[in-house]
Amino acid sequence: QVQLVESGGGLVQPGVSLRLSCAASGSIFGIYAMGWYRQAPGKQRELVASITSGGSTNYADSVKGRFTISRDNAKRTVYLQMNSLKPEDTAVYYCNVHITGTLRDYWGQGTQVTVSS
Repeated sequence: QVQLVESGGGLVQPGVSLRLSCAASGSIFGIYAMGWYRQAPGKQRELVASITSGGSTNYADSVKGRFTISRDNAKRTVYLQMNSLKPEDTAVYYCNVHITGTLRDYWGQGTQVTVSS
């Protein structure tokens, strides 16, 4: 069974930075992409950023230029560096692993990020 454990969330003021981490454990068969989604109260879950096994990245327009996703394949860990945080970035952030070419997804339990003065 695959488990994803996120860390790094918290309460911060606007303009500061946070770094989220997500470590995968268990058996993951196949090539997989890793990503971060977020869900704010009353809104649908949305993609924040994703990265393929080869390192290709994709970002939501709202975070381009502020957030950077990276992964360490040896550690099976994905990171999200969030700079210049805004109140609208407040949400629960979820780590995702998607097995390429399948409909199989794994999710973390979520970590709260609150940006408020």
